[in-house]
Amino acid sequence: MSNKNTRHLHIELTPKQYQLLNAQAKQCGLTKRAYIVRLLEGNPVRSRPTSEFKALRTEIHHIGNNINQIAHSVNAGIAKAEDAKQGLFLLDQVYELMYQIARK
Repeated sequence: MSNKNTRHLHIELTPKQYQLLNAQAKQCGLTKRAYIVRLLEGNPVRSRPTSEFKALRTEIHHIGNNINQIAHSVNAGIAKAEDAKQGLFLLDQVYELMYQIARK
């Protein structure tokens, strides 16, 4: 990435500081350089979602699809009372999953 418009910077870190830099950059899915540049430019540096969070998000997505199918049957006039109960149950599941995510 060297060209005439870039500058090279050498810094010294303690082993603990270097370990922190490595860990924080890795947690965000960035190289050490990209992590430092984002911090310097004031851009948000966020951790990657955990696998548990991804699983919850996927589960919410699937439940949302089921709710949409129920809504389509209601709008088409072919829904049964049982469908409405199922929709409310699914919506309750979504709220519970969102609560779990918010607690973390």
